[in-house]
Amino acid sequence: MDWYIYPLVVAAGFACGFINTLAGSGSLITLPLLIFLGLPANVANGTNRVAILLQNVAGVTRFHRSGVLNWKRGLILAIPASIGAIVGAQIAVNLDEELLRRTIGGLMVIMFFILLIRPKRWLQGRPELTDKPVGITQIVVFFLIGVYGGFIQAGVGLFLLAGLVLGAGFDLVKGNAVKVLIILVFTVFALLVFVRNDQVNWSIGLILAIGNMLGAWVAAKMAVTRGAGFVRWLLIAVVVVSAILLLDIPSLIERLFA
Repeated sequence: MDWYIYPLVVAAGFACGFINTLAGSGSLITLPLLIFLGLPANVANGTNRVAILLQNVAGVTRFHRSGVLNWKRGLILAIPASIGAIVGAQIAVNLDEELLRRTIGGLMVIMFFILLIRPKRWLQGRPELTDKPVGITQIVVFFLIGVYGGFIQAGVGLFLLAGLVLGAGFDLVKGNAVKVLIILVFTVFALLVFVRNDQVNWSIGLILAIGNMLGAWVAAKMAVTRGAGFVRWLLIAVVVVSAILLLDIPSLIERLFA
C-alpha cells in the first residue's frame, strides 16, 4: 500500500471504534474502505473482525475501570449471542451484499422510530429487569442478534442496544458497556470461522485495529462522562445516516427527479 493509505486506515478505524462503542454501524465506514483497498467482500468482512475484536478489548477495559460494566449479565447474554455468531459467520462466507444492505437499511428505519418512542426508557432503563434471571425470550433474541452479528458486523451494536435497553432493562450507558462485552465475546468465535476459511488479511486488519482501539477508548470515557442523553441523540443520528446510506436514498432521489 502507498504510505498515505496507512493514516487513512487508522483514521477510519478511529471513527469506526468511536461510533461502534457509543452506538453502532461504525463498520459502514470500514467495510467500504477495505473493499476499496482491493479486498473481496468476504475477506473485508473477515478482516474487519480483527479490528472489532481489539476495539472491544479497549472498550471493555475502559468501561470496567469506570465501574459501569455488569460482567455477570453480559457474559450470560454473550453465550446465546456467540452461538448465533458462529451460525451467522458460516452464512457470511457466501453473502449477498445488495440484499443485505436493503435489509439492514429497513431495520434502521424501524430502529429510528423505536428510539423516538418513550425516551425515558432509553435514558433511565428498568433496573428491576436487570436483577431477574435471563429468560427464554432474551436467549432467543440475543441468539438472533448474534446470528446477524456473525453474518456482518455493521449495525449489530444498535440491535444489541435495543435488546439490552428495551428487553433487559439497562440504561444506555450501562447497556453500551454490556454491548461491548457481548460483541467482544462473540467476535472471537466469528473471527475463528473467517480465519478457518482464509478470509482475513492480518496486516490490514491490525493497522485498522490501531484506530479502532483508540476510538473505543475515547468513546467509552465519553459515554460515562456525558451520560445517556448524549448517547441517545448520537444513536438517533447514527441510525438516520446509516439508513440513508444503506437504502441509497440519494440515488433514489436522483432517479425520481431525473
